Amino acid sequence: MKFSNITAKAILAICFGTTLLSCTDLEEEVIDEVIGGKSSSPESAMAAAYGQLAAGTFTDHGNVFGLQEYPTDECMLPTRGSDWGDGGKWRALTEFTWGTNNAAVASTWNALNSGITKTLTAIESLEANPDYENYELFLAEARGLLALYIYNTLDLFQQAPYRDPFTENAELEFLQADTEIDNLINEVEAIIPDLVNLGEQRTYNGRFTKQAAYALLADMYLNRAVFKDRYNASSGFNFTEAAVDNEGNDMDKVIYYTSLLIEGNFRLESNYFDNFAISNKSGSEIIFAVVQENDNIRRSDNDFAYMSTGRAQKPTPDNRGTNASCVEPEFYYTWEGNHDDPRFHRYYQYRDGTWFMNDGTTGSVPAEDVREDTGGAWFHFNRGLQVGQQYGPTLDGEGGFNMTADGRIAISKLVMEKNTTIPMDYTPELNFDNPLSAVFSQDQINRGVRNFKWEFDPKYGNGSSAVDVPLYRLGGIYCMRAEAYFRKGETAAALQDVNLLRTSRTREALFDNAPGKAISSLDEETLYNEIGFEMYWEMYRRKQMIRFGTYDEAYTAKAATQPFLRVFAIPQETIDVTPEITQNQGY
Repeated sequence: MKFSNITAKAILAICFGTTLLSCTDLEEEVIDEVIGGKSSSPESAMAAAYGQLAAGTFTDHGNVFGLQEYPTDECMLPTRGSDWGDGGKWRALTEFTWGTNNAAVASTWNALNSGITKTLTAIESLEANPDYENYELFLAEARGLLALYIYNTLDLFQQAPYRDPFTENAELEFLQADTEIDNLINEVEAIIPDLVNLGEQRTYNGRFTKQAAYALLADMYLNRAVFKDRYNASSGFNFTEAAVDNEGNDMDKVIYYTSLLIEGNFRLESNYFDNFAISNKSGSEIIFAVVQENDNIRRSDNDFAYMSTGRAQKPTPDNRGTNASCVEPEFYYTWEGNHDDPRFHRYYQYRDGTWFMNDGTTGSVPAEDVREDTGGAWFHFNRGLQVGQQYGPTLDGEGGFNMTADGRIAISKLVMEKNTTIPMDYTPELNFDNPLSAVFSQDQINRGVRNFKWEFDPKYGNGSSAVDVPLYRLGGIYCMRAEAYFRKGETAAALQDVNLLRTSRTREALFDNAPGKAISSLDEETLYNEIGFEMYWEMYRRKQMIRFGTYDEAYTAKAATQPFLRVFAIPQETIDVTPEITQNQGY
């Protein structure tokens, strides 16, 4: 099918919410926002389509991030004493017990389908204005966004909604991953001539450019074999099937599209964590990102840093973490022998030369930065994986940090906020009382290595952030190409890409800016781990695990599972009001 011919009417009649009332609310919201008769414009319609990327879809831990990360071996959100029970919806993602009524699964389905709806509305608005100055460019961007939303929906849910607008009284149908993946690839390849290169016509990495299309195509080709044979019990996917256009195979296409990006104008950041910093809008390796505006157009809601930070870890006196998500031991222990890798951890240095060592040897740090709105002193945590006893500022009881006599922020040994008898000692081992239930008692809430890969942005309050969320960046492109080379048997080329990632990143000045170390050989397990080192907590792991055949295995708080759990259930509320849809296999 050609998505350029789809109109918003194709989807507006579908109920994506939890009730018929919420479906009506969605229709009214979309109509008021972007259809609006003569007051509608392509600009507003496109803004809504892009805006859905940041309306929690790819920026809130409970939507795409939660479904791509919490079921994997690198990330979980356990129940911690009195916190994060929430009806079991979070731990169910780790335990693989989500079923058909999990609220996090339903929220993600709704968010992605809202993206489909708004993008179709943008296409309709453009088709109604064929003389619009940027018609061809905006239409190509809208088609690219539509493919992105549908691809992610098919990836997680195996199917996505569609109604042919050119057939009278057309029945609602649901696109199936095994057949639709080829149509999506054809569609994105077809729009490339009408897209512009990043930076042309005032585009930036928050717009769907030619480079975003190349990245999406590489992603789709890398996972095409899985889409075509999702329930293969042995995970024996055919990664070298003939490509859609019969020019080479799937891995050849991955190499082609990733090479276009690698040979382009992007550059790997020497400081790996700059990709996830407040300043990452100007990053040299971000290809396509969810832009966090923090203005009256859209409230930013990147909460990835907030989720992993402890409640007693405070970047400013009026900000705190939530002591929620943590790293699983299986992933943490893959780093053995690699703790000097620049992507594992990075110490923060203040402008006066003070290093925050987080080991009890740093007694104070300068109060050199303040939160703009409140004037509260800003404490900078180290980045990367945080393990062991934690240190940081504490409150003075009067709305500020405890300070030294010379006006510096005093650093103390931290304890858990909701059980102050427990030191904030983050342990790699989780040791749940019930090995298959991700539940901690109140005196176990310190367990789990925390991930400070994403910089905590205190300016906008807890759970909000100006840090853009990269959906595609150059580091991930190298990972895709290395895997494609490896699956073709070109191990030397794969090793070269892996080593380029390792050695392009450098450590901090405390270690003389030493680059990462190259490795001498590459096998499947090493490649698997190396991809994890580069891409952890970036909504990448679930797809990687499925491709490598590890997703069905037993790991922390999870028994061995059946292949049908490689995709999520269609929410029961949707099944109940949409007779055209059939529940996914196994549910």
